[in-house]
Parts: sequence; C-alpha cells; structure tokens
Amino acid sequence: MAFLNFLNKPKNELEKGGRAAAPLLPEADEPEETCPNCRRSFPLSMLWENRLTCPCGYHFRMKARQRIEFIADRDTFRELFCTVRSTDALSFPGYQNKLEVVRSASGETEAVICGTAEIDGQSCALFAMEPYFMMGSMGAGVGEKITLLFEYAARRRLPVLGYTVSGGARMQEGLLSLMQMAKTSAVIKRHSDAGLLYLVVLTNPTTGGVTASFAMEGDVILAEPGATVGFAGARVIEQTTKKALPKGFQKAEFVLQHGFIDEIVPRAEQKRTISELLRIHTGGNRNELERV
Repeated sequence: MAFLNFLNKPKNELEKGGRAAAPLLPEADEPEETCPNCRRSFPLSMLWENRLTCPCGYHFRMKARQRIEFIADRDTFRELFCTVRSTDALSFPGYQNKLEVVRSASGETEAVICGTAEIDGQSCALFAMEPYFMMGSMGAGVGEKITLLFEYAARRRLPVLGYTVSGGARMQEGLLSLMQMAKTSAVIKRHSDAGLLYLVVLTNPTTGGVTASFAMEGDVILAEPGATVGFAGARVIEQTTKKALPKGFQKAEFVLQHGFIDEIVPRAEQKRTISELLRIHTGGNRNELERV
C-alpha cells in the first residue's frame, strides 16, 4: 500500500515535491513498519498507540496535524491564517509546479500550520511545521504566518508554542525567504518584550535559516531525542574545516551537552512537560480563547 513506507527516512524531497502524506489513522489490515534504528518491525497501529515512537526510543517523523492532534486538548485547536501561502514571486524555473505538486502530496497549502489551542486547559497560540511540505522549508508564506501568529498572541496575551522541522530557507524565493529570519526574529522580540512566553520544540531535522532564527529564540527550548539540530550540514562543515566532527555532532544530545537547548523530552512526555511549563509561566490561568 502507498503508506507502507511513510515512516522511512526520506530521500531528498526538496526537488521531488515531497512524498505522499501519511494518513491520520492506520488502516485496518495491520501493515508493519521497520525501525531504522533497531531494525525491528512493528504493526503500524502499535506505533500509533506509542505516538509514532519505537520501543527502542526512535522517534518517527510526524505530520504537523498529527502533532497538533497529539498535543492539543480535544476539539480546542482553531486554525488561523490558512489562506496565507508562498507564490512564485521570482519566477524561479519549475517552482510553481513544485508548489502545486507538494500541496497535493502533503494535503497542506504551506509548510506551517498556525492556530490557537488549549493544552491541558492552558490557552496558547500554536504553530507546527510540516515536514512533508518541502521538508518544512521557510519561504515568505511560512514567515508571514508565524509573524501573524506572534502578533495575534501579543494582542491577546497568549504564550506561543512552536514545533519546528525544517531543511532551512527556501532557495526558490531567494532574499524573500532569507528576510523571514529577521522578520520573525523581530516579532518574537516584541512578543517577549510584552512579557509573554515562547516555548519551542525542535524535531528532526531543524536546520538552516530556521535554526538561525525562530527555532532558537524560545524562552525555553526543548528537543526530541535524536533530533538533528544545526545550521550548515555536517558534511559541509567537514569539507570546509577539513576536520572530522565529533561523534553525535548536531544531535539533540550533543546540542544539549553544549548548552544550546534546555532539555530533551520524549514525545510521550511532551504534553505533561509543556502543560506544566505553560502553567508556571502564566500563573496557572485558564483563560478562554477569544473568538476571531
């Protein structure tokens, strides 16, 4: 079936428009999936029950809406800014076709989903990046949606929770993509100056311009086990410096050891951890979300 291998480590998806989107629920004939870490096979339904985490601890890739369903209280997520999307402003060869292909394949219009939700009763603004949309690459649409979300959160005195996964800035949009780094950084600073919390969870991979901007600007920065976190790729660094890199370089555990993130939190513990952090930093208030 088409989704049998959706959990496997993908090949280069940026030029192919992305792979077919993973289903929100497993089908009834109990297909199995092989873990790339321990090489054991498990029924897909069992992995779903364990939040797409292998018993060995390997965290499979998760779609943005799957993350939202996992972290938000039932029926509390309300999507915002869903009409905002990138266009082929520079007439980059083949880019318009890539956008059409990846929108069809991923089921999303852009590489990030934004909205509001409650997490264990704690109100927040929320964004989750979509790995099946050009590996969560950041274009003008992504930057605009995140900027609008932080502005919305500042007006309504809401903390922001973000899940990042990205291969970096979207080359097909040139400077329009790169300027999103400064744009998102500025709005995060305004949100922070208002005394509001920004909590971010880095997932595999979080790299490039996203790492160099909003992914690493949280007041509290968490990461999933084994997530790759960095700016330039390890091979590029080795080729540039002509030196071998340490074992585990750019993995979440290495990044934690060197003080760039605050904690590694397995997926099964994230809702409890995030809920407690929101409660601590907002004084335990459970304000009802304002209606747009």
